[in-house]
Amino acid sequence: MIVARNCRKWIIFAKMKNTVQNIIILLLALLSAVPATAQDDKRRAYIVGAAEHKGDKIPHITLPTVHIFTPLVFRNRNDRRRYDRLVHDVKKTLPLATEIRKIIIETYETLQLLPDEKAQKRHIEKLEKELKDVYTPKMKKLTLRQGKLLIKLVDRQCDQNAYQLIRLFMGSFKAVFYQSFASLFGASLKKSYDPFGEDSLTERVVIQVLTGEL
Repeated sequence: MIVARNCRKWIIFAKMKNTVQNIIILLLALLSAVPATAQDDKRRAYIVGAAEHKGDKIPHITLPTVHIFTPLVFRNRNDRRRYDRLVHDVKKTLPLATEIRKIIIETYETLQLLPDEKAQKRHIEKLEKELKDVYTPKMKKLTLRQGKLLIKLVDRQCDQNAYQLIRLFMGSFKAVFYQSFASLFGASLKKSYDPFGEDSLTERVVIQVLTGEL
C-alpha cells in the first residue's frame, strides 16, 4: 500500500513537472515570436511633463484635441461640387493666411525693438515693398472667391480682420484705400470669420486639413 501510494505521488509530481515545463516552453515560444522592435520599446524612456497631485509629482501628458464630425450628406451633385471646391480653396488659401500671421508677429516684434516712430515707418515701407514683390504673383493666381476666403481666414488666423491689421501697421488712410479698392470687386476687408455661423462648414474643412484628414 505504501509503495502504491508513493507511486501515485511520483506520477502526480511527474505530471506537474511536465506541465510546468510545457508552460515555460510555451512562454519562451511566445516571447521569441514578439518582434524585436516591440521588445526594444519596453526599454525606451520617454520624457514627459510633470504635474503636482496631492503632494506628489505625476507624469502629465497633454493629448491632442480630437474633433468628431457627423458625416456630411449632400442633397445633390451641386452640393458635392461646392464642398469639393471649398476643400480646394481652403488648401490653397490657408497656408497664405498662416504666412500672414507669421509675418505680423515678426513685424510686431521688430517694431518693438526700433528706437522711434520714424524708424518704424521706414521699416513698414520697406516691408510693404518686399511683401508686394513676393505676394503679388501669388495673389494674382487666386480667384475672387478664393480672395474673399483668404480675407476671412486671415481674421481666423490673426484674431483681427484685414482692415484692422492694415490700419494698425500702415495707418487709417491706407486701410480706407484698400477697403475701397476691395469693395469694387464685391469684397470687404472688414469681413469677420464666423466658425459657428455662416463659416461652420469652412471651419470643419480647416480643422480636417490641419489634422491631415483632408
